[in-house]
Amino acid sequence: MTMNSAFVIEVQHLTVSYNARPALLDVSVNIEKDQLVGVIGPNGAGKSTFIKAVLGFVKPDLGTVRIQGVPAQQAKGQVAYVPQRGAVDWDFPITVKEVALMGRYQQIPWYTSPSKSDWATAMEALEMVRMEEFADRQIGELSGGQQQRVFMARALAQGSDILLLDEPFAGVDAATERAILDVLERAKRSGKTLVVVHHDLATAAEYFDKLLLIKQRLYAYGDPAAVLREDLLSQVYEGRLRIFKEVIKKEGAHV
Repeated sequence: MTMNSAFVIEVQHLTVSYNARPALLDVSVNIEKDQLVGVIGPNGAGKSTFIKAVLGFVKPDLGTVRIQGVPAQQAKGQVAYVPQRGAVDWDFPITVKEVALMGRYQQIPWYTSPSKSDWATAMEALEMVRMEEFADRQIGELSGGQQQRVFMARALAQGSDILLLDEPFAGVDAATERAILDVLERAKRSGKTLVVVHHDLATAAEYFDKLLLIKQRLYAYGDPAAVLREDLLSQVYEGRLRIFKEVIKKEGAHV
């Protein structure tokens, strides 16, 4: 039964380990509807593990994850996922429009073919990410940024209200980064909640409504000005980080 809650993702005391090595420790956070949330922290901090736990891909040692009131393992159809580019076989013989159509597979019975409506939804998703003109291209023929946008189209075609993206800006140029951000902002305006793993503190305040700062444990969640504080970042990055003071000052934080 789905709870009537302002929170679409509810994480309570989440603890995950790999071979007895902790990846997340006692993380609790509630993420509101219609937000663009950035997940930040150093390499190995547990950012991707957090995403996978919300997806129900990994089983917690302790704690719970609920998606719109339902345990994560029972809510997979309610969440769409865009993986890191390195997790995809770009040589696979599939076209751009076929990748977008994959977002419809959960809605298509195994004994039927995709309907005209399914194809129309896939093409609408490609139009949203401005990739419709590449519909018949093999996915490996595209640039890295174009590939990322196609996989965003696949997620949008699924029709889920929640999108989780793992490093969508990695390895793309500045113009492509702005294009991807435009897609994310338009998806948010259409009523979706987006949680995005992000590595660049210099753009984090500009890109996201809220930030989630983790290094195994949750250090902060809230407005960028409240999260991008020198004291918090120094703890998480152990003093080895060049603090982007001008960015932080612009957001009104004290450094």
